[in-house]
Amino acid sequence: MEDQTSEHLEHAEHAEHAAHEGNSFITTVSVTIAIIAVIAATVGSLETVESGKAINEKNEAVLAQTKASDVYAYYQAKAVKQKMYEIAADAGGAKAAEYTANAKKYDGDGKKLVDEAKELEKKRDEKLEQADRHEERHHILTAGVTLLHVAIAVATIAIITKGSRWPWLLSIAMTVVGVVVSAYAYIGH
Repeated sequence: MEDQTSEHLEHAEHAEHAAHEGNSFITTVSVTIAIIAVIAATVGSLETVESGKAINEKNEAVLAQTKASDVYAYYQAKAVKQKMYEIAADAGGAKAAEYTANAKKYDGDGKKLVDEAKELEKKRDEKLEQADRHEERHHILTAGVTLLHVAIAVATIAIITKGSRWPWLLSIAMTVVGVVVSAYAYIGH
């Protein structure tokens, strides 16, 4: 993001130098470039934020899945112990009653553990869905900021050609499209 910010400042600085030439149209183009640079920096920051949120949500999804796997493993270990006590109790012997009592201690735990694991898996799915939404926003914002960067470059052509209007008008149109695309990341999603 630092590179993008310094790039925008560089464009604004070049525009400022061009503005000192005294041509009012060149001054207008220079101000336009500075405004587009500010918009591009803002959209670029939003793009970075969405990328970070996507990564964070995916990390939380992985954590929820790990916890769910741990709960399932614990459930399976308890089920194995219960089964071993049941087998030992069925074999009879002096400790059959103790084995039956131990086996009964595990009754009911299984349902709670499976419910807990399923809840964690539900949380995982929600986090993955949120991550996808942030990632999609990031991609849309990338398209928007790219249009804004190109708009800056196209506006610069108006300065280089010493007053050609079509690049300036095209840059304004591209800026509008870039802003609309960027807004769509939040309005449409």
